[in-house]
Amino acid sequence: MNVLVIGANGQIGSRLVRLLKQEGKHRVKAMVRKLEQEDELRALGIETVLANLEDRVDALSEAMQGSDVIVFTAGSGGSTGDDKTLLIDLDGAVKTMEAAEKAGIKRYVMVSAMQAHQRDNWVEAIKPYYAAKHYADRMLESTSLNYTIVRPGGLKNDPGTGRIAADENLAPGSIPRDDVAAVIAALLEDRNTYRRAFDLTSGHTPIGEAFGSA
Repeated sequence: MNVLVIGANGQIGSRLVRLLKQEGKHRVKAMVRKLEQEDELRALGIETVLANLEDRVDALSEAMQGSDVIVFTAGSGGSTGDDKTLLIDLDGAVKTMEAAEKAGIKRYVMVSAMQAHQRDNWVEAIKPYYAAKHYADRMLESTSLNYTIVRPGGLKNDPGTGRIAADENLAPGSIPRDDVAAVIAALLEDRNTYRRAFDLTSGHTPIGEAFGSA
């Protein structure tokens, strides 16, 4: 399949595009918003497209042409204000859903946040971020897309273990970014994960065995 990774310069997105390129099972394209990000990825042999989540839906749809799967790993980042959280993590995400439908793309994978679906469990210090993720996820669930929403726990830069826990509700936990990327790569074609959402942490189940009952 042709996989477009939105936010491919981010910590999960960059791992994912490199993993997909290495595995060679799918053709991967990285969507980034800066020329220097394009240059870095192209130097690794990864195809790129330049687009911005603050662009119009038509422009985003054009950037998606030829894709079979959209993976949304983008985020405004911790150094920006709540205004960018709204424009990127919420409105930007929703525009990519609209753009995917406009382009005739059916498969969409969203990287969200652990317990974003449970308001009572939001982290107080970053509630605006959780609100953005919550409503972006709800909008995705209302689309016609064959979505999967992955809600990872605390993200670490430790090497991946290849073993996870995945369920609708999990106790607080953490997971290496390597394993989040590996999970996304594993579920791209997994129909067991269509129109499903789950929390994700490190655990005891091998990634390849995790999604029949996620």
